[in-house]
Amino acid sequence: MTIRAVVFDFGGVLFDWNPQHLYRKLIADEQERQWFLDNICTQAWNTEQDAGRTLAEATRHLIEQHPEYQSLIQAYYERWHEMLRGELPEGVEILTALHQAKMPLFGLTNWSAETFPYAREHYPFLQFFRDIVVSGQLKLIKPDPAIYHASLAQVRAHLPDVQPGEVVFIDDVAGNVEAAVALGWQGIHHVSAERTSAHLRRLGVGF
Repeated sequence: MTIRAVVFDFGGVLFDWNPQHLYRKLIADEQERQWFLDNICTQAWNTEQDAGRTLAEATRHLIEQHPEYQSLIQAYYERWHEMLRGELPEGVEILTALHQAKMPLFGLTNWSAETFPYAREHYPFLQFFRDIVVSGQLKLIKPDPAIYHASLAQVRAHLPDVQPGEVVFIDDVAGNVEAAVALGWQGIHHVSAERTSAHLRRLGVGF
């Protein structure tokens, strides 16, 4: 089956986002820093914002639970842009090559609706996407099947007769890829740009 559209995850594929980039500046001791990120400002807590909770509510709620860490908690979103070190060049190179080859491109990202505008403003390669599903805007999050249905509907707004098997989804989280494959999509677990490029070519994508 011919691939007619490619859907990209963003973090870990196109963007180098990591709370460590900020908290190395705030907590010098590595073990203390890791403990804070594992137990206070956790990935699970951040994911709730990706699913639609406001940054203000999330910050207030966490400070109520851990008032002794107020300044470190507040820094998470006040200085959020310092966690976004920049683009991942090899992933963006694949994206650019596909764009130049006229492949229809779409985004499907777990990202807060409040922080995503910063990425749009600062990273011109996002203009390559015909459309982007942002989890925080829909209040849905991968790997919920509903967000993949929303993404496919977005693709079909441009390619009305496209079938799930004609869409390939690239994500660095294996469980998110498995969820797409369970719905009939093609899936690529992004481990390296080299392997992703090779997998795309095995699927018949020329770029």
